[in-house]
Amino acid sequence: MNTMTLWHTSGWGFAALAFAALLVGFSKTAVSGANTVSLAIFAAVLPARASTGVLLPVLIAGDVLAVLTYRRHAHWPTLWRLFPAVAAGVVAGTLFLVWADDGIVRTSIGAILLLMAGVTLWRRRTAGAPQPPEEAGTRAGRLKARSYGVLGGFTTMVANAGGPVMSLYLLSAGFRKLGFLGTSAFFFLIVNVSKVPFSAGLGLIDGHSLLLDAALVVFVVPGALLGKWAVDRINQRLFEQLVIAATVVGGLQLLLR
Repeated sequence: MNTMTLWHTSGWGFAALAFAALLVGFSKTAVSGANTVSLAIFAAVLPARASTGVLLPVLIAGDVLAVLTYRRHAHWPTLWRLFPAVAAGVVAGTLFLVWADDGIVRTSIGAILLLMAGVTLWRRRTAGAPQPPEEAGTRAGRLKARSYGVLGGFTTMVANAGGPVMSLYLLSAGFRKLGFLGTSAFFFLIVNVSKVPFSAGLGLIDGHSLLLDAALVVFVVPGALLGKWAVDRINQRLFEQLVIAATVVGGLQLLLR
């Protein structure tokens, strides 16, 4: 039985999933947060809860490619500040998934993304020049890291939608383009791999989902190559605008779907 029959998807449905996988690769090496569009496509073609389990290995494949591309640009002090709060968010997201239905999940995540986008735009209008990452170890910086970390862990566990939250944190922390991409690459590789046992325990990853993943991950590679080509042609201001726009679009999609 082939994967399309297995998941009762049409040829057009599989084509939509393949495009979403390509977009995952592009987002991982160019515009982080754009894969919220992929999230929406997966949830439209597949059952909503099951779609998160199918999408997770595709995201991990994109994370591996991003780490190979930007590994020298990661800022590890920022990562170590984030991980404890993210772990708490992942546990909270797992408990949330035990009882929440698809409608509650979509509304909650969409509202959080739009709120974070609004806060980021407001801070960028009212604040001066952002601090470099090395100066983010202040008390206020640690509090911000914990807040975004919990939200990022929660949203990534519930709907694989942590990208926009963490993108907004890295922008607000003053990361430039390559530092942004290198830090987020390692962050999401580690976090997404750590989510696998939780997703498997919830029944979101099984042999059937992995069979579909095997057919989809090949589309991640050309997307990543396209993203690497594009990122060198996007200036810093446009890069930041695209990240925030992708966050808003993703939030609206979740609320309106």
